[in-house]
Amino acid sequence: MTRLRISSGSTFEEQIGYSRAIVQDNWVFVSGTTGFDYSTMTISNDVVTQADQCFKNIAAALAQAGASLADVVRVTYVLPDAAEFEACWPVLRQYLGETRPAAMMISAGLADPRMKIEIEVTAIKNSK
Repeated sequence: MTRLRISSGSTFEEQIGYSRAIVQDNWVFVSGTTGFDYSTMTISNDVVTQADQCFKNIAAALAQAGASLADVVRVTYVLPDAAEFEACWPVLRQYLGETRPAAMMISAGLADPRMKIEIEVTAIKNSK
């Protein structure tokens, strides 16, 4: 199968040189995704709102790949402030509570100080 590159339209993808997602066979690899609203290139100051927007962005990339959040098998969360992670749990359950993929949370700095969370997922299409 040919590799398919998916773009969200984010200016970061072109500036840095990456794709929002890559589809290879039934695998979908979604790059670390932040809470930017790519249509306006704005970002909330609230970590929970950012987490929600991350999942909206991820769901859009997965849809372009012919997959959905139900196909996610692995998720990695990165937050500069680990103490903010628990506030995000209701949003994480909302989007992945039924799927319950393997998960990891890392506390590390992000590229832009406005970013409070970044989420990366791996999915297998039609894994249900």
